[in-house]
Amino acid sequence: MAWRLGRGLGLSKGRSFAPLSFILGCPNPNFSTETSSILPLFNCKRRKKLRRKLSSPRVKPIATSTPRPLPAFEALLHWDSQFRFLSRTRSFLSRQPSHILSLSAAGKLYRELGFPRGRKPSKFAARHPLLLQILPNPPPYGPLQLSFTPLMESLLLDEQSIFNSTESQRVTAVRKLLMISCRRRIPLAKLHHCRHVLGLPDDFRDRVHKYPDFFRVVVDPDGRHVLELAEWDPALAVSALERDFIADEHRVRRTFKFSIPHGKALDLDEDDERRMNSVLTLPLISPYTDGSELKPWTVEAEKYRVGVIHEFLSLTLEKMAYIHHIVEFKEEFGLTRHSYHMLLKQPRAFYLAGTEMNWAVFLRDAYREDGTLIQKDPLVLLEEKIRKYALMKEGEEVDERIDGGAVCG
Repeated sequence: MAWRLGRGLGLSKGRSFAPLSFILGCPNPNFSTETSSILPLFNCKRRKKLRRKLSSPRVKPIATSTPRPLPAFEALLHWDSQFRFLSRTRSFLSRQPSHILSLSAAGKLYRELGFPRGRKPSKFAARHPLLLQILPNPPPYGPLQLSFTPLMESLLLDEQSIFNSTESQRVTAVRKLLMISCRRRIPLAKLHHCRHVLGLPDDFRDRVHKYPDFFRVVVDPDGRHVLELAEWDPALAVSALERDFIADEHRVRRTFKFSIPHGKALDLDEDDERRMNSVLTLPLISPYTDGSELKPWTVEAEKYRVGVIHEFLSLTLEKMAYIHHIVEFKEEFGLTRHSYHMLLKQPRAFYLAGTEMNWAVFLRDAYREDGTLIQKDPLVLLEEKIRKYALMKEGEEVDERIDGGAVCG
């Protein structure tokens, strides 16, 4: 567009154009006179339009909980966005008969497959030749079809074996999730929506019937299928924060900080000062207690909600979740619309990254400084393995003996 504008003005290709800083209303004095000579050609209407676009919640970065952004966490979100098409296509295509989808139908499913509207899915599939393939027309006629490669089919079998071997762990995670919910019940549709975050298989709604001692499936008057907790287990009512407190009390005390209005000068003795520090730092209210009895907008209620979100993140695979995953359980967790500001006040416990429309919450204690998880679930290792295959080009040798995501070309 800038080149067309230059031709219309009779400018040469080598001549530079208006910098973004001037368009936004903050000209940079370091630019040359030759560049600034054409700046008045950008009218106010165009400046306002570009300013509105850059301030849109879709692209405007969210205010982080730390003074400076942490590049390691920001890179994780960028890494996820690079594989959005592969992740959504794998989830959608694995539910189709024979794992095959016509290319004409795939072009209309841009939301389900995770590519921009108006683009061709064949171009996105060509980026991952080891995992996705376009089948030729079957004789005598037929449309082009999108399907998995044999390598991808074998990786899906590995995923199913992991689901089967870790089923007891997922059942325990769902039981704990029901125990921190307000009424000890969660609609199955919400669990299905967050299945990838919690590491649940696609057929989890059918697998729960194998555990009548733990779960009960009821139908609400509105027709929703709801999963209820069949029996309370006191052994599971211990949060991850309580376990960390036993292991390292000093670190947990420094993790949280809650502000309480008080006078500047308080003549406190040693015991009162210790009691005050406990009130200001520790979320002593367990997420497994009944939070409905707490008065809203109090420090106790805030401690309870912070503890619930901390426990929810500890139950996820990657110890992080996007805001739409957390909001999915706002009724069950008793969350308010001020959850963002509540998390923003705990920079040592959580890190917020992303845009205003779609931001994520990371559990900082679960990550190293370089942004890698301290403890990786087998499903996380498999996902890393798939993404490394996705970056390989056709013709590169694949080491079938790789384990844990190591590939060689």
